[in-house]
Amino acid sequence: MKKAIFPGTFDPFTNGHLDITERGANMFDAVVVAVTAHNSKKKTMFSVDERVKMIEESCKHLPNVTVCSFDTLLVQAAKEQDAEVMIRGLRVTSDFEYEFVMRQFNSELDSERETVYLMSSGEHMHISSTHVKEVSRYGGDVSRYVPKGVLAALTEKMKEAPCKHQ
Repeated sequence: MKKAIFPGTFDPFTNGHLDITERGANMFDAVVVAVTAHNSKKKTMFSVDERVKMIEESCKHLPNVTVCSFDTLLVQAAKEQDAEVMIRGLRVTSDFEYEFVMRQFNSELDSERETVYLMSSGEHMHISSTHVKEVSRYGGDVSRYVPKGVLAALTEKMKEAPCKHQ
């Protein structure tokens, strides 16, 4: 059985993430969407538990997909999940530069696991969690960028901490 892990912050999980997950689920016997519990780049909008729940809801139509969280190196999480392959999504050239470096580190830390890159589908190439949060924060319609459950969670989160307009 070929098992893959698809790691990320997923803050929030977008239709682009869902597309990569669905395509991975068609390629592998099992896919684990692994939500990192921390983000060294910035504070997350949603807790790790909220992100896991949103992804589980978004992927319930995929019987070979499970969701977990991790707070270790990716290669350690892959070992713990018995994943032979790490899936990474690529949208733009800056993603490639970042992923190229990460792949090198991961292969030096664990040469047994392979990294597979999936290019974003054209309709999702411009979608990023950062942009979705920004548009949502200012009251814009993000319904075409995120699954329905994520949209509901974003809407609720914006009620809790709306953007202050001056």
